[in-house]
Amino acid sequence: MLNLKHIPNILVIGDLIIDCYIWGIVERISPEAPVQILKINDENNRLGGACNVAKNLTSLGANVSLCGIIGDDFDGRQLLDMLKESNINSELIILSKNFNTIKKTRFIASNQQVLRVDREYNKISLDSKELDFINCLEVIQNKIVNFDCIILSDYAKGALSDNFTKEIISLANKHNKLILCDPKGNDYSKYSNSTLLTPNKKEAQIATNIEINSQDSLLESLVKLKNDYNLKYSLITLSEDGMAIYDNKMTRIPTLAKEIYDVTGAGDTVIAALAFGLCNGMDIYESARFASIAAAVVVGKIGSAQAMLSEILSFMKANVDDISLISSYKKDGKKIVFTNGCFDILHYGHLSYLKKAKSFGDILVVGLNSDSSVKKLKGNTRPINSQDDRANVLRELECVDFVIIFDEETPLNLIKQIMPDILVKGGDYKDKEVVGSNIINDVRLVDYIPNKSTTNIINKIKGL
Repeated sequence: MLNLKHIPNILVIGDLIIDCYIWGIVERISPEAPVQILKINDENNRLGGACNVAKNLTSLGANVSLCGIIGDDFDGRQLLDMLKESNINSELIILSKNFNTIKKTRFIASNQQVLRVDREYNKISLDSKELDFINCLEVIQNKIVNFDCIILSDYAKGALSDNFTKEIISLANKHNKLILCDPKGNDYSKYSNSTLLTPNKKEAQIATNIEINSQDSLLESLVKLKNDYNLKYSLITLSEDGMAIYDNKMTRIPTLAKEIYDVTGAGDTVIAALAFGLCNGMDIYESARFASIAAAVVVGKIGSAQAMLSEILSFMKANVDDISLISSYKKDGKKIVFTNGCFDILHYGHLSYLKKAKSFGDILVVGLNSDSSVKKLKGNTRPINSQDDRANVLRELECVDFVIIFDEETPLNLIKQIMPDILVKGGDYKDKEVVGSNIINDVRLVDYIPNKSTTNIINKIKGL
């Protein structure tokens, strides 16, 4: 999935922010007023806003340049030092004596945020900022050939004015560069012609004036975003419900987070991981799954955090979280049933087979052949549906508890990891050796319904 030999060069443009965290404990209430007294134990600064997007990208292994405006002040110089420590190129950052570096200070008591203080007062005029960014644009024009992708990280602090944003998007399209935007505001017209936007559900509702409360309204909102702003892909993040993508159809990418401690900066992680995936040859669906895993890693941490590539790859390897959860069911005495297949075009024969398999135990795990695995077994014209589509359809079935994709021609390695109580195969395996039967004692065969197969469906369509 990942071509790790390619190290993408990515330019991040947007609002540059310092996230300050003050950590302590609350043991008493102030005698002066009914407020908590925070006894401070630690204080640290982290990269926030567009800086956090850049930091996420360097954590994944990308080469990153950052563009924005900071003050010629103590916080600004501190921010530049932090960027240098993170190997983020700051040559395109505008240093202004008339601008105050933006800083958000969060007070944390026993891992719970109790107060946030924002410093973002500025004396610089919009016209002056425009002039600074126009000069910066000329530099970007000369350097754009060096970048694989541009990310616009808009926190509505003034860095991404309408004119500047439109100029950058036009420049990116002129040079066939990916251009991803994390939008702010009610009107998304300045982001028109981008590769994609990453609004959350609330932002998408405001931008489209569509209340998202069903699959139909979600699809309507995605289509409206894509058409109104001429996007290559339309995407909406849905917090604990994952994300939805519309290309020529709507696809849901489920969230993979098991424990959520803090969602601060999760949106930064998503857009960084999407860009990294697309730059490494993933399609939009693979990139979205990659981003979902990155977000799952980040929300398990406190404060503005990043997902290391090693953490993501560990999460991805053999769907280890699913396997761990299956093991926990076994420890609880649940009977685990395993079956496998391609399940290319789901039909009544599949449904009948899976329901019968589930009836043998408590938890049904389906090993799903990956796209490359299906091609090895059935030829280059298969599968008809992608592995993510096939997996998502299977997950919607009430009788299916887990779907785990495997790349090998047989599920033997997966069976060894899961060690199910019961192994189920189709009736056509009578008098044949069932893969895994040497390690699983209870093997059961389920007869197929005659003339119900994906091959028959494909042949019927071809004959019409």
